[in-house]
Amino acid sequence: MPKNSFYHRICFIISGLYLAFTITPTNAGDFNDIQKAAKGKTVYFNAWGGDAKVNSYIAWAKKTLLDSYDVTLVHVKLTDTASAVSRILAEKAAGRTTGGSIDLLWVNGENFAAMKHAGLLQNQPWVTSLPNWRFTDSKTLPAIVSDFAEPTDGKESPWGRAQLVFSFDSARLQTPPKSASELANYIAKNPGRFTFPQPPDFIGMSFLKQILIELSGVNPSLYQPVSNADFDAVTEPLWTWLDAAKPNLWRSGRAYPANYPVLRQLLGDGEIDIAIAFNPADASAAIARGELPNTVRTYIHDIGTLANVHFLAIPFNASTPEAAKLVANFMLSPEAQVKKADTTVWGDPTVLAMPKLSDAQRIAFTELARGIATLSDADLGRTLAEPHPSWVPRLKAAWISRYASGN
Repeated sequence: MPKNSFYHRICFIISGLYLAFTITPTNAGDFNDIQKAAKGKTVYFNAWGGDAKVNSYIAWAKKTLLDSYDVTLVHVKLTDTASAVSRILAEKAAGRTTGGSIDLLWVNGENFAAMKHAGLLQNQPWVTSLPNWRFTDSKTLPAIVSDFAEPTDGKESPWGRAQLVFSFDSARLQTPPKSASELANYIAKNPGRFTFPQPPDFIGMSFLKQILIELSGVNPSLYQPVSNADFDAVTEPLWTWLDAAKPNLWRSGRAYPANYPVLRQLLGDGEIDIAIAFNPADASAAIARGELPNTVRTYIHDIGTLANVHFLAIPFNASTPEAAKLVANFMLSPEAQVKKADTTVWGDPTVLAMPKLSDAQRIAFTELARGIATLSDADLGRTLAEPHPSWVPRLKAAWISRYASGN
């Protein structure tokens, strides 16, 4: 997807002026100290590595950070964020209070809550002291300070927004199912044409939560600790739905795709009719890369779909916490956020507040092509809040015991 010259000019302006406009008078001294402490340091950034466009974006950030700050960013590619959390927990148990193996972690929801309550995060709040925090607005986007109903307490920095969307090829499917009940009927009438990533994959778990929220009538119990609820009674509609769907899923429910890039490929290959992603621009970006036909479009369910914010956190024993803060600040900058929002790069929606930006910065965002398959902001306005994070491990364990291979 070609970009116009004006977009290039604006991005050049933002890039060239980045160092000048990101430091505010109130915290310039502190941040200058952080820059000095970070110079020449290496930041081990543990982040999911299962999507080429995400990896490419992080590679761009690595080059920019090295050129601008003399900070080396090492992308430690994860298949499951929980494995990194377990490693930090093991280091704490072993008494490794400094010199930890992880400096910065892409995290949200269940994993953040687990880290927070286990004392695995930086002890003191640090996020609101970042110079680029001034470009955010927690009043208009409260999810940047509340992660899956868990207050962030200034211990993780917002990195991007996400919303569950469904993709379909309009050349093959004219009217996609827009509710859990319609989807159940579609699966029954079209055997082998639908599936979802295998839990505990994040998108797979998100799909389970979406269906549960719909079938439960947005049960208020989902937004309280699971220990306060009758888990079996609240989740019974979900298991009934899945029991009926399983025989008619792709490969008769005997196997599931590993993640959403695999699911996207199945859609592109015509093996399934509907794919799922947690990025409204994912299909547009895939079309731009030639991975999906340009007849693919996206939709959400009539009730809305799950929406959240993802974050960057610094473990309690990070080897280079100051350099990690510098990286988090850069990732929150207009320069990095506009690059990330570009559908030809990643297409991840920004966490920045447009009224807080300069005219040039706003123009850089508005000049971005939205993408042929990306829904409008109005269409994406129907959102569902994430359940309390304590529901995730219970749902995960219950699904595995019922449906994992061999069961």
